[in-house]
Amino acid sequence: MLKTYKIAGLTVRMDTFGKTEKQAEKFECDHSDSCDIAVDGERFSKVVPEELVGPDSAEYMRTGADFYNKLLNFDGMLLHSSAVVYEGKAYLFTAPSGTGKSTHTRLWCENFEGAFILNDDKPALRSEDGVWYAYGTPWSGKTNLNVNLRVPLGGIAVVERNKDNSIVPLKGRKALFAILNQTVRPHSSELRLKLTQLLSDLLTEVPVWLLRCNTDKEAAFVSKEAMTRFKKDDIYEN
Repeated sequence: MLKTYKIAGLTVRMDTFGKTEKQAEKFECDHSDSCDIAVDGERFSKVVPEELVGPDSAEYMRTGADFYNKLLNFDGMLLHSSAVVYEGKAYLFTAPSGTGKSTHTRLWCENFEGAFILNDDKPALRSEDGVWYAYGTPWSGKTNLNVNLRVPLGGIAVVERNKDNSIVPLKGRKALFAILNQTVRPHSSELRLKLTQLLSDLLTEVPVWLLRCNTDKEAAFVSKEAMTRFKKDDIYEN
């Protein structure tokens, strides 16, 4: 069924069913004659074959891919991550699937009053008037943990499993490739250039960290201490 949604501050039209429609319910808005993004997941049918994952999962993956490719035209991008909100800012934890992103953000929610999950898998990031924001979206992975909010982005941590807990600033090429590996890589040269420009801006304006951690609650205290007390000159002093 064709419906209109407000996602990442944009009017989005999608013809959805199943998981996509269910997870998008809280984003639904009044029908509009115009929209910013018309999602057409079918153009990714060769990338996500229905016979491999089933029709419901295929549509969910295809619509997400189409939305995030088109989001680049609006100074926005996907970051495969779990996003937690604490004291008015969003903190994102990114890594390949199975590393422990969701486990870590759950520790924040369990130990820090008022913390909650904005999106547990694919939050949207947008640069608006010189400020980077994180948005909840319907594409939140295996769970329906998403909230239809825009929150200023406080920082990004690249997560690695480790016996002990530590967090250090991540800069330059290491930060660039860590983020690039967890976002959409568009096929068109125009959108690839747009992504490059966005990443350059993101890495200039938003602190990126390398978090080596275990699954004990101490890990959350280590990351929170660094990420919430960040001052720009601490990292970008040069």
